[in-house]
Amino acid sequence: MKITKNHKYTLIHSSEKSTSFFLENLNTELDKLKEENIIVTFSDDFKRKKEDFLLFLGIAAQKKELGTSFVIVYKDVNADDYPEDFNIVPTLTEAEDILDMEAMERELGF
Repeated sequence: MKITKNHKYTLIHSSEKSTSFFLENLNTELDKLKEENIIVTFSDDFKRKKEDFLLFLGIAAQKKELGTSFVIVYKDVNADDYPEDFNIVPTLTEAEDILDMEAMERELGF
């Protein structure tokens, strides 16, 4: 797991072969990142299934309750396969756009 921070979000890149192993490592880092927007990217070297990403629903809900955003980036994804309030997109640019939109929604009280 590689963690990079900027003024807008924390980017976490997973190169682990096992989604469950990455999720364990991520959960240990979440306390330190609870006030930050998080974008998670996955290596293209390992194929992920829909079920792998559904493991992150709890984290996404927790981040929303804290007033921050959580977005997953994976290039071979169909966002329509996931719940509407779960942010999963194929590019980092789209993930950054989601962070901006959610920040505006929070400012407007939605």
